[in-house]
Amino acid sequence: MKNHIFNILSSVIAFYIPFQIALLTGLPDVKNLILLIFSIQWICFIPAFIFQTEKFFDLMGSITYLTAIFTVLYITDTRNISDYIIVACIALWAIRLGSFLFMRIRKAGEDRRFRDIKPNFTRFFMTWTLQGMWVSMCLLCVLTAISSGIITNSIFYIGVVIFTLGFIIEVIADYQKTVFRKNIGNKDKFISTGLWAYSRHPNYFGEILLWFGIAIMSFSSLNGLQYLTLISPIFVYILLVYISGIRILENNGYKKWGHLESYKEYLQNTPRLFFKIFG
Repeated sequence: MKNHIFNILSSVIAFYIPFQIALLTGLPDVKNLILLIFSIQWICFIPAFIFQTEKFFDLMGSITYLTAIFTVLYITDTRNISDYIIVACIALWAIRLGSFLFMRIRKAGEDRRFRDIKPNFTRFFMTWTLQGMWVSMCLLCVLTAISSGIITNSIFYIGVVIFTLGFIIEVIADYQKTVFRKNIGNKDKFISTGLWAYSRHPNYFGEILLWFGIAIMSFSSLNGLQYLTLISPIFVYILLVYISGIRILENNGYKKWGHLESYKEYLQNTPRLFFKIFG
C-alpha cells in the first residue's frame, strides 16, 4: 500500500513541477503543450499496461518530442529561420535516439528494467509520467522561446555549435559501443576504447552537452520568470548521473566486472562523465 501511495505522489509531483513552470512563463501555449506531452504518455500507458509491453516506451518518448516541437511551430505560425534551426536540432536528436533505442530493444526482445515495473499499475503509470516530465523539462525553454519569438544573435549560434558537438559525441559513442558489442570476442567484456577510453559514459556527456546547447539557443528569447525554463541541462545532468543512467549502469557494472583488476583500473583512471583530455 505504501509503495502505491509513493508511486501516485511521485506521479503528481512529476506532473506538477513542469506544469507549474509552464504557468510561470505566462504563455498559455506553453501550458497547453505541457498538457499535451503528459496526455500522450497517459494515453499510451493504457495499451502498454493491458498488453504488458514496454517495447514502444522509448519510441513514444521520441514521438512526443517531435509532436510538441512541430505543434509549437504550427501554433505560432513562425517564419523565423532560427525557430526552424532549433526545431531541426531537436528533431534530428529525437529521431536518431528514438530509432536507436527502439532497434536495440527490438533486438534484445525486452527491456529488463521493466520486468518488475510492468505488472505494477501505479509504478508503471509513474514510469510513463516520469517520461512526460523528462520531455517537458527538456523542452520547456524551447517551447517558451519559440512562443515568445526566438532572437537570433551570436549567443544563439554558440548554442548551435555546442549542440552539434554534443550530438556528434553522443552518436560516435553509441556507434562505438554498438560495434564493440557486435564482436563475439567482446562478449561479457566492458568497453574501454575510442571515446570510452576518455570517459566512462561519453554518450551521456554528449547528451548533457547538447541540451546545454539548446538552452543557450533559447536564452536570449527569455525574460523574467521564463529563465526558470533553462533548467533543462541541469535536469538532464541529475537524471543521467544520479537517477536513471550512470548510477544504475555502474552498480550493474561493478557487480559484473568488479572482481577484475582491469575494470578497477578503468574506474580509477577514467573520469565518470567529463573527458580526460591529457594522459
